Amino acid sequence: MTDAPTLYDRIGGEAGLRRMTQRMYALMDTLPEAAAVRAQHPDSLDGSEQKLFEFLSGWLGGPPLFTQKHGAPMLRARHLPFRIGMEEASGWLACFHGAMTETVYDVELRDVIWSRIEPLALHMRNLQAVPLRWAEGG
Repeated sequence: MTDAPTLYDRIGGEAGLRRMTQRMYALMDTLPEAAAVRAQHPDSLDGSEQKLFEFLSGWLGGPPLFTQKHGAPMLRARHLPFRIGMEEASGWLACFHGAMTETVYDVELRDVIWSRIEPLALHMRNLQAVPLRWAEGG
């Protein structure tokens, strides 16, 4: 009996995942809808791209690079120092979706990854969503 390929295998292993994460951070530098999330990052996105690559490697069933280097991901706790509202989460997701669409050709694989990454990204929010009428005092 052969083990089913992991999502990491299906995305193309190290090379496929690296291609996607590099494209994601290139989009973060260029997409207008990513401006709010881009502002939360340092000038160079290299370290952020590397950490996402390491996290996704293990998260998709490949080598647990992030855990080996940094310990347990504890994503929510690691993101608490940053102001993350819907604008930031949506911008990050726009970059992720764009990169995945451009670099992952297996539509079923994209759907599976998206169904897991979207709720994870939305869980990183730490700013209360306030209806506009409340924010306007009405």
